[in-house]
Amino acid sequence: MILAAGRGERMRPLTDRIPKPLLMAGGKPLIVWHIENLVLAGIREIVINHAHLGGQIEEALGDGRRFGAEIRYSAEESALETAGGIANALPLLGDSPFAVVNGDIYCDYDFSRLLKSSGNLTAGKDAAHLVLVGNPAHHPGGDFCLQADRIIPSSNQLQAASCLQLTFSGIGLYSPAMFCGIQRGSRAPLAPLIREQIALGRAGGEHHKGVWADIGTPERLTALDAYLTTSQQVDHD
Repeated sequence: MILAAGRGERMRPLTDRIPKPLLMAGGKPLIVWHIENLVLAGIREIVINHAHLGGQIEEALGDGRRFGAEIRYSAEESALETAGGIANALPLLGDSPFAVVNGDIYCDYDFSRLLKSSGNLTAGKDAAHLVLVGNPAHHPGGDFCLQADRIIPSSNQLQAASCLQLTFSGIGLYSPAMFCGIQRGSRAPLAPLIREQIALGRAGGEHHKGVWADIGTPERLTALDAYLTTSQQVDHD
């Protein structure tokens, strides 16, 4: 599932007329980079939720065939926040663990790694697996503590010399059961559900050390565009 329902307030005025996931970087909409990387990893059944200017997203991407994907849409009258959007889309996502990626990030993460990490969720050992990244300048405190391949509660950090405080990338793997308590069509944030599973010892994680950018401001979009454009020129050379 690609999350694409946000209003993108910090990106205004760009997002007054274009939904944030369709903003261009390196010659492609942000969301197209995700779709292509998902297909490359063998993940071809994709659900996209949308609200603000959502019709533009459906018009731009269609049914996904030109990307080698099968895209279905979960329309929201107004954005339901992350967990609310996922819960609303559960009928499209099925009964197996599924990947979720924020539509307003760029990352060179290899999504096939999530397929390899899905065993613990399929077996019922874990309810979530998060991809974490180094803390960016705009978020130096991080979000979660990673010890080996486990995310541990904040209360345990002082006891864990090998704990890395990292930032959530916006990429995760989840069990549908995590969202069953949310009524469809209601608003709900994701962070409390994740922290609940961390407290229960049911959250795994990994540290992605490659390229990652949270496109939260026009300046970050400009920087990403310059990086991708330069990278593609180098590749062509």
